[in-house]
Amino acid sequence: MKEIRISLPISTEEIRALHPNDKVLLSGIVYTARDEAHKRMLALLKHGEKLPFDIGKTALFYCGPSPAAEGRVCGAIGPTTSSRMDPYTREMLKAGLKVMIGKGERAVETQQDIKAAGGLYLLAIGGISAVLSQSIVSCETFLWPDLGAEAVYKMELRDFPCYVGIV
Repeated sequence: MKEIRISLPISTEEIRALHPNDKVLLSGIVYTARDEAHKRMLALLKHGEKLPFDIGKTALFYCGPSPAAEGRVCGAIGPTTSSRMDPYTREMLKAGLKVMIGKGERAVETQQDIKAAGGLYLLAIGGISAVLSQSIVSCETFLWPDLGAEAVYKMELRDFPCYVGIV
């Protein structure tokens, strides 16, 4: 297993050079998105609207950060179960999504969709969300604050540890 530093946006060539189980230290801007945020993003796309960020140059991180303690950038950022996003993944890939971060397996059809789109599914380790938050440089509510933890947050990562799950 090799350890690779990657900065977003990631190129197609960089994705193709990765292999399952490679350890990745990811840096760059990502956006969090869970179930409710996915529903709203798909609604925008179905109405012919653009997303308010370039989904092809970033990553969607399936998590909802907890409130930040005093002096911290954000609270715990444990990944959520990625299979919950499977019903939305095909359309998000069609909209340009390349990189997803979460935990757990994906449905066989979703795995095929990710591979066919030249996408990348990265696995974050569950259960160490306080440790993962140490890789967060900045965190701000970006979209739909009414969703609380399911809002879209904009985060800047520095050397966020994860593993290649699907490529």
